[in-house]
Amino acid sequence: MSLDTVNALWAALPRPHFSAENELYLPGYEQHQTKAILARMLSEDLDAWSVAASRVGYCSNPVHLVGCSTTIDTTTGEVLASYSSADEPLGSTVVRCGNRRESACPSCSRLYAADMFQLIRAGVRGGKTVPEQVADNPLVFATLTAPSMGAVHGTRDNNRRCRPHAAGRHRCEHGRPTTCMAVHADDEQLGQPLCRDCYDYASHVVWQWWAPELWRRFTITLRRTLAHHLGIPATKLHEAVTVQYAKVAEYQRRGLVHFHALIRLDGPRDVEGGFAPAPRQITPTILARLVREAVAAVRFTAPPVHDHDKPRVLAFGRQVDARPVTTARRTDDPGTALSPEQVSGYLAKYATKAAADTTDHTNAHLRRIQHTADTLGRRVEDDWVATGRQGPLADLPYGLLGKWAHELGFRGHFATKSRRYSITLGQLRRARRRAQQLVADAGRRGDTIDLAAMEAQLLAVDDDHTTTLVIGSWTYTHTGWDTPGDAALAKAAAAAAREHDQERAAARRLNSRKDVGDVSQA
Repeated sequence: MSLDTVNALWAALPRPHFSAENELYLPGYEQHQTKAILARMLSEDLDAWSVAASRVGYCSNPVHLVGCSTTIDTTTGEVLASYSSADEPLGSTVVRCGNRRESACPSCSRLYAADMFQLIRAGVRGGKTVPEQVADNPLVFATLTAPSMGAVHGTRDNNRRCRPHAAGRHRCEHGRPTTCMAVHADDEQLGQPLCRDCYDYASHVVWQWWAPELWRRFTITLRRTLAHHLGIPATKLHEAVTVQYAKVAEYQRRGLVHFHALIRLDGPRDVEGGFAPAPRQITPTILARLVREAVAAVRFTAPPVHDHDKPRVLAFGRQVDARPVTTARRTDDPGTALSPEQVSGYLAKYATKAAADTTDHTNAHLRRIQHTADTLGRRVEDDWVATGRQGPLADLPYGLLGKWAHELGFRGHFATKSRRYSITLGQLRRARRRAQQLVADAGRRGDTIDLAAMEAQLLAVDDDHTTTLVIGSWTYTHTGWDTPGDAALAKAAAAAAREHDQERAAARRLNSRKDVGDVSQA
């Protein structure tokens, strides 16, 4: 291991101190973690551990596998490559956990966010095999919210009071105030119900459970609204326009998700390669209006959770934000310039968040939502057992509700896109693997390569899968690092790498602004 690597690992840790008992400790770490970290840093196999940890980007919970694989040319029978985990520094193959949640693994979450950023940006401005003229098509940034399940504390524009007025009585039937004269900032009351007994927790969970279905119906309704606007049958819409989108879900303080989406209008579907120019008669402003109309029209009647429950007619909330996107305006602040990087970063940030990232387990409101989802899920299971219904539990409308209680009842994907919005995460990950292999091969040869010039080749669809065969045998051993010290050291190294990348990005932005200034002065 190089001295630079050792110094980088030490630099990721706080400076050691001696306690009053004359024991060495690292600020911010428990004593058992300090001992384990120092033992690793002074161990003889620090080199092997660092190599394995760096290959997975200092993942918090890596997966350990043992086995081997052989790649064979099916036409000649020649063995092209062989690999065994026994040759790895730790004696096992260590792979990333791949968790997108920032609270679970900052390293894998950051990589996922970077991939989402590239995926979303390609659909806004082109690149990554997406033609640049896609930027000329109408684009709308939309936020679809959840309806009210009861009055909650919140922030108001212009530092106004939370709820200074109430229609009717100033106290609810449970004797609690229906008004709030506070001006909330970032305090613990945000998102909390004014009265937990008035708040409809069952409907909260049911709406959350069917939120993916509401989104699906919105996409169908939008296409029908577009067809009506163009004066053509909905079945013929694909011959004129196609709707492409990238959507992420974000938890609000009250524990309900809302959807942020970039919605783009392309031309006919059957144009070779896709991404055809959109018809001129639909401008971004018109598309934004049609999006708002479609959101308002979406309805879904949710079946009862159990025999003593009732059906519910579900819809999106009344607060719908749909604004045209151009390269000169921000959607969240019309007075500030917007770049594709800002739009992409905004959505990518929320794609890595989950209920655990935006909420606190000590939050009584969120605990009650989780408890309600778990209780309803258990009742469905109990009724299924008691009645002896035929078929698996998963086939029931709420059969798996209890398994999603930890996500407050939301069972959908946090980031989705339409087929032709842009490239896929699979393409990006395949390109990264190819690039890593090329860099490793070039390093062994002492050569340098220009990955930017090879972007199209790296992103190309693999077309040699029919001529090669990979035969492997793998066994899972365990997940996570072997000691608390290894886990803490990996997390510290990942945080240091993130700060280093942020500093480099800030330096690039500063240099680009200087270049623009020099050009303008010239």
